[in-house]
Amino acid sequence: MSFTGLDAWLADRAAADLFSGVVLIRRGDETMFSGAYGWASRRWRVPNTLATRFDTASVTKLFTSVAALRLADEGRLDLGAPITELVDLAGTAISPRVTVRHLLTHTSGIADDADEEAGESYEALWLEKPVYTVTRARDYLPNFADKEPNFAPGEGCRYCNAGYLLVGMAIEEITGTEYRQHIRDVVFARAGMADSDFFDRRDPAPDVAEGWDPVLDTEGTITGWRQNIFSYPPIGAPDGGAHSTVDDLVRFLRAVRGGELLSPERTAQFLTPQVRHDENVWYGFGLEFTLGRDGGVWNYYKDGGNTGACSLARHYPAPGLDVVMLSNLTTGGLAVIRELDRRIRAL
Repeated sequence: MSFTGLDAWLADRAAADLFSGVVLIRRGDETMFSGAYGWASRRWRVPNTLATRFDTASVTKLFTSVAALRLADEGRLDLGAPITELVDLAGTAISPRVTVRHLLTHTSGIADDADEEAGESYEALWLEKPVYTVTRARDYLPNFADKEPNFAPGEGCRYCNAGYLLVGMAIEEITGTEYRQHIRDVVFARAGMADSDFFDRRDPAPDVAEGWDPVLDTEGTITGWRQNIFSYPPIGAPDGGAHSTVDDLVRFLRAVRGGELLSPERTAQFLTPQVRHDENVWYGFGLEFTLGRDGGVWNYYKDGGNTGACSLARHYPAPGLDVVMLSNLTTGGLAVIRELDRRIRAL
């Protein structure tokens, strides 16, 4: 199995400011490809390395989902329980018919803080509300809790960040532990993800990539760069923003498959498509699934994107490949994801 030419392709894109990040492809314990490109700090010209820790954006939802399913394993959380019985949502538009299962599978119908499927901008939420005031999951409630739902619970499927914020709040209520600490204890520590954490961008944490995106003129020419420090809250939440390395995300995928994080029953549930989202994608409990022509799972994954961040953690069962891409640019990440998939399909 060869990925000849991939390094040159990625290097060319980095040289053109179309990619900044790292890629790791593993089969079992064998590294099939690895490479680091671009700048961890564009201001100080510090290069990215395979040890650089990146904002994983929505890949964080996988950690939230596993934590919730662990509580279900322990008999402390009923996936069919209404979220209003677990979290105080009195006076909001959140229906008492919305269950934890609905929230985890994007079938709740609740309104999102920024509706990505409708083209709304998450960055625009913080034009008037200071990002530094939002550091806890509950701080996000005013952004979505009073908005009218998109559909009745269970009667549709629409990607929703806010659903995972509510699940994170439920985890805190059940465990009595702050969400981020709970993820450190039951996901990162158990999976051996020693380099992963939730880093506050206001703190001088080592080996953490800064997020940047280009400023473009009307013709699409790069005229400058802008850091993402005012684009979203300073520290990660249940719907996104945990930091990790490519090695740690491979460890996570393997720990899930190996039953190190969940019971056999919950592991199978986590790795099984639950609801059809569109023609090409099924949603599970955080994971997304692409089916092959035979109807079997061709790959399962979670990707994520935010201003100054783009991420992918994907497993291909047939060739046994784990593929992780982490970038501190929004620009160009999707093209890299598509190229990786194209090359694997051609193997």
